[in-house]
Amino acid sequence: MITRLRIQNFKAWKDTQSIRLAPITVFFGANSAGKTSLHQLLLMLKQTAQSSDRQRVLHPGGDQSIVDLGTVQDLVFAHQGTARIEFEIEWSLNAELRVKDTLAETEYRGERMSFAAKIAPRDGKLPSLVVENMRYQLGVAAEGGLAVQMIEQPNFPGRYEIACDGPPLVRQRGRAWPLPAPIRFYGFPDEVRAYFQNADFVADLTLAFEQMLSGLHYLGPLREYPRRTYMWSGERPEHVGTRGASAVEALLAARDRFLNRRPKAKKEPFERVVARWLKAMGLIEEFEVHRVAPHLKEYEVRVRTAGSPHMVSLMDVGFGVSQVLPVLVECFYVPSGATIIFEQPEIHLHPRVQAKLADLFIEAIHMREAGKSRGVQLIIESHSEHFLRRLQLGIAEEKLKPEEAALYFCEPGSEGSRIHELQLDLFGNIDNWPDSFFGDELGDLAAMNDAAMQRSERTRS
Repeated sequence: MITRLRIQNFKAWKDTQSIRLAPITVFFGANSAGKTSLHQLLLMLKQTAQSSDRQRVLHPGGDQSIVDLGTVQDLVFAHQGTARIEFEIEWSLNAELRVKDTLAETEYRGERMSFAAKIAPRDGKLPSLVVENMRYQLGVAAEGGLAVQMIEQPNFPGRYEIACDGPPLVRQRGRAWPLPAPIRFYGFPDEVRAYFQNADFVADLTLAFEQMLSGLHYLGPLREYPRRTYMWSGERPEHVGTRGASAVEALLAARDRFLNRRPKAKKEPFERVVARWLKAMGLIEEFEVHRVAPHLKEYEVRVRTAGSPHMVSLMDVGFGVSQVLPVLVECFYVPSGATIIFEQPEIHLHPRVQAKLADLFIEAIHMREAGKSRGVQLIIESHSEHFLRRLQLGIAEEKLKPEEAALYFCEPGSEGSRIHELQLDLFGNIDNWPDSFFGDELGDLAAMNDAAMQRSERTRS
């Protein structure tokens, strides 16, 4: 789970300062307030790590990537050609990581890691980028952890030094050469392990970072329209896809999985969990996915709505079912320990269903599988007041602990966007409610009353 994030000189943000991330993290705010940029950085890092180009520092994206952020110039705050993009990510590991200094036989360990990088325009000019500094931290040094960083030599562009707060790195004889640039923005070049006798552990740090990025999954606000039939030949998709196109395939692939909401609670088949939530949201009464005919790869999604005696195709009911289905499936389908980024999951949904999304997400972070917590994290961008109010209710009803939620309000500013954490008490109250958070409701009511009085006076006269 990602526990902390800081971003500097990226898109709308000059400096976010340190942002605490929780099992449920939600960003609210006006349009163009920088909310989307926060998760776009994470997705850009993921697609850079997946890129086949090992020399490319950052991959802003294209038609086939998770996100398309334009050119390198578009990444930099206020399009400042000499600004450095900086970021730091801290995350908790699914299990303690132990690495060893092979010379001293000393072990270093930690259950948390962080990675930080400073990326600058090459020779002070965009679009070429260079990693000036990258740093890994495993655990806490005083508790058996270590830190390793690569730094570009100030007077020798493209040449790097490595420093370690942990095992003293010992050079191989005759290998007193400088190191080349990192791989992409985060990888230690092969020369680190070749030039030093006890640097094999750096591969473990890089792998842990890649595993964290691979656990990021994104579902965007624009989802696919429903279809009459769906093709499935038995493959297991990684997740539902950025537009939810693989939601039905994922549902079919998960038919052999069972989930439960608390220890020792009765286990539910995956498909029944999804059907239960569709019914709880008031969208349908019955839900089923079945093969069109024996020995065919075509499947059909059929539902029965309240008051109707007939099962019909998903295409023949309201749009809300097909829009919320990918959200439901994604919550329970992704691997344990994954982080899901939802961009405006409430789009096209009735206010009642928007509120129920909060209940769904609370259950999702607490869901269990194979005898242990799934530990899924949700990062959400939303404009829904109904969703927020239900989250507050969940805290008041003790279904969600205040520390399990991190809620933020973003707003634009002349010196970059600003972010404020909403302070929640044990009863779900927000102590620092921003002005006009969801518009000026009281002001609108007062204006409506004034207009009604003036109209009444004109009618009497």
